[in-house]
Order: sequence, then structure tokens, then C-alpha cells
Amino acid sequence: MAGEMPGEPRTLRLQHGNRIEALCVLGGHVRADVFGAAPAGAVAFGVKHTEGVSVDVLFHGHAEPEAVVGSGTRWPLDEGTVLRFSMSRASSEVNDNKVTVSFYADGGKPINQTGVFLTGVGISLDVDADRDGVVERNNPNKASWAWGPKGHGAILLVSCDKEFPFIPPSDCDSEQVFNREDLLDMAQMVLRTEGPQRLPRGYEIILSVSVNDADKVGVFHVQNPFFGQRYVQVLGRRKLFYPVPYPGGDAELDFFVEGLRFPDETFSGLVSIHVSLLEPLAEGIPHSPIFTDTVVFRVAPWIMTPNTLAPVNFFVCSMKDNYLFTKEIRSLVAKASCNLKVCFGYINRGDRWMQDEIRLGYTHAPHNSFPVVLDSPRERGMEQLPIKELLGPDFGYVHKEPLFEAMASLDSFGNAEVSPPVSVAGREYPLGRILIGSSFPVSTGRRMTKLVRDFLYAQRVQAPVELYSDWLAMGKVNEFVTFVPTSDKKRFRMLLASPAACYRLFREKQKEGQGEATMFKGKGTEPGPWYWGIDTKRITINKVLSNEVLTQQNQYVQRCIDWNRDILKKELGLLEEDIIDMPALFKLDKHGKAVPYFPNTVTIIVLARDLVIPKPVSVSHYDATVPQCHTQVTLIVLARDLGIPKPFSVTHSDANVTMTVLARDLGIPKPFGPMADGECCLEQRICALLEPLGLRCHFLEDVASYHGILGEVRCGTSVQRRPFAFKWWHFTP
Repeated sequence: MAGEMPGEPRTLRLQHGNRIEALCVLGGHVRADVFGAAPAGAVAFGVKHTEGVSVDVLFHGHAEPEAVVGSGTRWPLDEGTVLRFSMSRASSEVNDNKVTVSFYADGGKPINQTGVFLTGVGISLDVDADRDGVVERNNPNKASWAWGPKGHGAILLVSCDKEFPFIPPSDCDSEQVFNREDLLDMAQMVLRTEGPQRLPRGYEIILSVSVNDADKVGVFHVQNPFFGQRYVQVLGRRKLFYPVPYPGGDAELDFFVEGLRFPDETFSGLVSIHVSLLEPLAEGIPHSPIFTDTVVFRVAPWIMTPNTLAPVNFFVCSMKDNYLFTKEIRSLVAKASCNLKVCFGYINRGDRWMQDEIRLGYTHAPHNSFPVVLDSPRERGMEQLPIKELLGPDFGYVHKEPLFEAMASLDSFGNAEVSPPVSVAGREYPLGRILIGSSFPVSTGRRMTKLVRDFLYAQRVQAPVELYSDWLAMGKVNEFVTFVPTSDKKRFRMLLASPAACYRLFREKQKEGQGEATMFKGKGTEPGPWYWGIDTKRITINKVLSNEVLTQQNQYVQRCIDWNRDILKKELGLLEEDIIDMPALFKLDKHGKAVPYFPNTVTIIVLARDLVIPKPVSVSHYDATVPQCHTQVTLIVLARDLGIPKPFSVTHSDANVTMTVLARDLGIPKPFGPMADGECCLEQRICALLEPLGLRCHFLEDVASYHGILGEVRCGTSVQRRPFAFKWWHFTP
């Protein structure tokens, strides 16, 4: 007997002189071969049936069936003639309906009979296929999945949080549910049955998953031990099938389904669960399926949040040398109405580069949503932070660590940004697009580890754009590009580090008679990556403009940024008026890679009302082994105020593009640019560029605690933001 799928009739083999017993699943059809069951000499047949059965006759070559409406009609017995019957009402007892077929010879003489006793049962495996939070009965789209606002298909969350402290690393590693809160992360699946109080002997109902899906989905069902209800895993991992006890009558059995893995390079995100009705044939012979119902889930993706979303929690490491910086950050965060989370030494173990270690995002389904931290492959001391400080109830954790690939600085999450929502040539990206840095298309330079890169691509809802960042010493995209929110129609601006803008500004000041204005005022001979031991008080606008080597190096850097500019304009649908060029200078190290010359003001912290930017300060010696993140174009947006580190340099203007954006106000690294008439001309230019957009700039000094060791405040902080209001399943990849 063939397994009956919805819409696929099952075939019975009748035998003249015998009556067989069969189950008929409501909503399905059963076919019976009349011609093959006829005795010798039969030329016609008639059909009788009980009220609970509908019967049609299908003739070979006829498109439309003929309904059996009475017992007096006889039909010619032709090859290919079959009966099709169905039941619309469940049986109250076993074998309480029947169909009888009578065969006739020439002249109408009865020869023999055959028939079938039928038991009508209803079996439906149901999920929230229309994504409204309700598990409806037998949704016609439950066995498929479609994207878009008119799409359909159920959604799973990966249970990567940890509801109970004394279980394995996360909930998806446990085969038991320890409290009902854990069930809230799971999608409900209901097995609905109708029928008699018992099934005919030997019949079984089996819930199953394929071998390919077993490591991607877990199914839990309640058990009732002596001490009360508990939910145990019945499908998933090594469990491929589960015999479901038939409850009898009209019943609903609740199951709870979790994802075990996010989509990745080997997993599309789709999983199927089946319920089958198995029929016995004879003792010692395996059961055969006579009906199968299937539901399809898609595992919800991990979604990255851009600077333009409001902050919830702001994370920073406590170090021996950043007490004053942390104090300033505490004040800014308070204005943003978000929480400051300080990671102390026993957790960070001397590693201050928070953003390089973790990237905060979220996962979302119609029934629940929670933040998820993505842990980078880098192991520099802070690897216990996401597990010990973040992983917990409704805060998930996922880690991607390559087994065989060597890791590079491009695997740090300063090399993974995401744009605000954009429209590109009529195509909408309502969750933005991920930006990742890579090597030049024709070179064999550094790239992000394939495992992490493929993971970002596999989420599908924030189609990644690959940029050229290998020209930078640390190779991170947030060193030259970031985004800030605005209140106009565009809703954001893209900031790009621009040596050309810096040289243009310096030439303007030189023409105004400010050529002897000095940079890095008050920094004296503080050590730094480039001007180690040289008196930074003597670095003037004239000296910068007359340095031919530095000019050529920045022309090269500008070409690299312009290459990315063209890519970003095309892939994000941007116009020139959507881009702000932030003055920045760079210098090449002994390996020919660029580092910021002064604190990178692209690394901005956006909070609630105040904007902070680090002063650029020049330094002389670059050590490629020290972590860095210098561009003032990298911002952290929290709420309305921005905190930006003061640039203290390695390239000529420590990256005024690297900002930490928290909302509408910016915290920017203080660039320590040339002092003209008592004011830093870099700070003046940055304010002139950003404040007309409704942003307020506050400049933070991070020279000693971040920039002096080749980083900025954006690299040393991380922000958990509110999720998008847009539902990712309404997007069409």
C-alpha cells in the first residue's frame, strides 16, 4: 500500500469473496481497483455504501468521476475502472462504515462480492503556518515555506539562550526542559486526532524527522512522571522517530519545537517534520505507511543591528588605564536611557577590544524574540565574556570557530558592519546590508574566515557586500565607513574617511595664515605608533602639507577608499549627497598597510543627546602586533548622543570617521588637530558637517587608553540595540 500524502490517494487491493479492513483518513481519498478484483465472467458491477462514506467511480479515459448516489446503478466493468471513496466524519467505533461491490455476469446474474470495512480517523500535524501566533487546523500551506508579506510557513528560533544555570552551555544542548519559560522560545506544533477510542490492532502513529534534519531541530513532548509534568526531547539529534500514543476520540497533543543551528553554508534553514500512520500486514512483517502529513519550518536567522537603532545596553571593559574614559562613557550612557555594562578584569583578562570579540544582534519569530551575541573566532582573552556575562535567560549565544583555517585581524567584528535599511534600484533591503572587508579582487591578501563569512551570507536577510579593506593594517571596514541617523527622508548618512577632505581643510587653513598651527597640542612626546620619541608639538599644517611621502601615501589611501565608495554607492543605492567625507589622514607601516595618523573620528558612539569624538594625536612607531582600530569613521550609535574617541594618531588625523553611534548625538574620538585661533580645526569641520543634520558632537580623549595602542573607543565598546520593527519573513531574498 502506498503512503497517503495529502492530495495523494492511497490504493487498496480488493479481493472478490473477501472483505478487508482499512483506515480512511479524513480529507484524503482511498482508491480501489474494481477491474483487478473482479471474478471471471463478470461484465458489470454495482456499489453500496454506508452514509458516512462518499464513493465515486472513475473510468479509464474519463476526466470526471461519477458519483455513486444509490445502490441500484450498475456500471460496465472495463479495464482501469476504479472506485474512489472518502470520509468527512470520524468514526465513533472501529469498522463502523463499509463499501460493498457486487459483480454481475451477462444478463445481470450476481456472481460474487467484495468490500471493505472502513474506520474514519482524522490526523493533522499543525503549525502556525500563517505566522499570526495561532496554530490553525490543517493550513493548506503548512508543508511549504514562502518569503514575503503574503508568504507562509512556520518559523523556529534557535534555543541558544540559557534559562537554567546548571545545564549544558545553552538550551539547545539540553534534551530536557527545566522550566516553562524555555517553552516560550519554542514553536508550538499540535497533533490533532479524531476517531474511535482505539485504533484497530497493530496500527501506529509515528512522528519523524530525516537524518539530514535531525541535528538541526529538536521536538519536545510532555511526560507525566510521579512528581508532575516534564518535557523531554522526543525528536532530534540521535532520535529520528517517536511512536505517539493514540489518545482516542477528539484530542490535541502539544509538541514544542526548537532550532538547534542557525542557517550556515551547509544548512538552508528549512526543516521538515512528519507524522505517519502505519498499517500492519502480518506478524513479523514490517509496518507500511498509509498516510503522512508534513510541516515545514524555517529557522529564524541571526540579524545584525545598525548604528541607527536605539541602544539597550552599552558594554565596555574596565582597564587600569581607562578609568576616566569609563567615567565619561557612564555619563553619556545615562543620557541615552540605556544600561552600562562594565566587563571587569577577571572576565576580560587584559583584552579591552570588546567590538572585536563580539557582535550583538537578535533572532525573531512570531512567538518570541531575543538578543543573540555572535562570538568571533579571535581568542585574545575575552572569550569568556559572552558565555559568563551575556548568555542567560532570553539572551542567546552562537560561536563560529574554524577548525583548520588560520585566523587574521579581518575575523574581528570591527570588520562586520551593517547599513541602515536601503533601497537599491527598486529593490528594498529593510534590514540593511552587511558590510565585510576583504582583499582586493585580484590579490591574494587577507580575507574573513570562510566559516564566518559563509555564516553571514547564509542568514539571507541582510545580503552582504564585500569591500576592499586589506589596505588597512588591521583591515576592518569600520576604520573607514560608518553610518549616523538623521531625521530627513533618507534617515541616515554614510560617513567615509577622506584624506582628500583633510588636505583640503589644511590648505584652506594655510591660505588663512594658519600654516604654523600645531597638531597634538598637550600630547608632548607621548608614545604612539608613528612618532615615537619625536616632539609632537612641532607637527604643523605646513609640515604635513610639505611631506611628499605622506602625500603620496594618502593619495593611495584615497584611491582605496574611492574604490569602496563606488561599491557602496552601487550596492546601497546611495547618491553623493548621502555621503559625508570626514577629514582623515593615514600613514603606511613597514608592510605597506595604512594606519590612522590621528585618532579616528569615524569611530563614533551615538547616545541620547551628546556626541563625543576622540582628538587625533600623532605618533611615530607602528607595531603590527598591537590591536588597533583607528578610523574616525567608525561610529557606535546608541540613542541621541554620540561619543567619539579623540584621535591620537598613526596616520595624520586619527580617524575622525570612527565613531560609536548610539542615537542622535555622537561621541567622537578627539582628533587633536591643528589649533587655529584656540580651536581645533578638525573638530570645527566635523561639527560643521554633522550638526546641521541634528546631531550633536562631543569629543572624547582616548589617546592613552585606546588610540595609543592602535584602537579607538568603537573597538573597545559594543552596543546591544533594539531590534528592527520590520519582520524579516516579509523580506524576499
